[in-house]
Amino acid sequence: MLRESTIEEGEVISESYSYLKIVFQRLKKHRLAIVAFWILLLLIIIVIFAKLFSFGNNPFSYVPSVSWALAPEFAPPGPGHILGLDEMGRDVWSRLLYGGRASLYVGLSSSIFGSIIGLLVGLLSGFLGGIIDGVLMRFTDMMLSIPVLPLLLVLSSLLKGSINSIVLIIVIFSWMGVARLVRGQVLSLKGQEFVEAARAIGDSPERIMFVHLLPNTLSPAIVAATLSVGGNIIYEATLSFLGLGIRDPMPSWGNMLSNSQNYVLSAPWLVLWPGLAILITTLSFNFLGDGLRDALDPRLYR
Repeated sequence: MLRESTIEEGEVISESYSYLKIVFQRLKKHRLAIVAFWILLLLIIIVIFAKLFSFGNNPFSYVPSVSWALAPEFAPPGPGHILGLDEMGRDVWSRLLYGGRASLYVGLSSSIFGSIIGLLVGLLSGFLGGIIDGVLMRFTDMMLSIPVLPLLLVLSSLLKGSINSIVLIIVIFSWMGVARLVRGQVLSLKGQEFVEAARAIGDSPERIMFVHLLPNTLSPAIVAATLSVGGNIIYEATLSFLGLGIRDPMPSWGNMLSNSQNYVLSAPWLVLWPGLAILITTLSFNFLGDGLRDALDPRLYR
């Protein structure tokens, strides 16, 4: 007969359930996180298949064409151009989709690579301790003390604002929080019985780190990575808005805002749509991160 354990008031889950099933059950109860998940999934599908969804009469093209010159400028949202046309007669809906590719690519890839670096630094620092821990943590503290935005502006200007250079710059300044979280987790785990048992049977330090400790540090790293995506998208938008990020003809939500800042009164829809896209995407990642944080919290499974 299966024993049962109470996870919270009114909620009873069998101990035979896998950890992932328990996480999924808890995540389902976080309605905002579920709504955010479906919004993000829909958004990712749409931007990946942007060509299929660019159904305006003047679909986006990276290369200026005659159709741009013939299209009416500042056309408001209407039939054929559901979000209107910009100052060059380009379809705003199409540019919003292709701009989403760039913004999501920067946000997701910089969060993934930054979290991997932070995971490795925190794992090595917490497990090895001693001089290595001191050096790595002092370096982490030094990086945390650096004002990020001014250096982002300088480095982006030097690297000409290509999309991969922006990812690299954001990664350089985004791994420290994950490193400190993972280090704290490793310090609390490495003295527990399962680690002592692994040492007793002769497991190598590498095996203990990557087989026994690493899986137990993934939860805080995943939550931190999810929460950082929105911030990284805003970093990209800030750089592009200031003219130091992704530049025309490649669209991003940031440079769409930058291009439209002079037309706020005459064509307000040019500011509205990329601003809403950034807002909805950032909030969705934050809500999903909050839901994952609650679902992955081990204190709720005692």
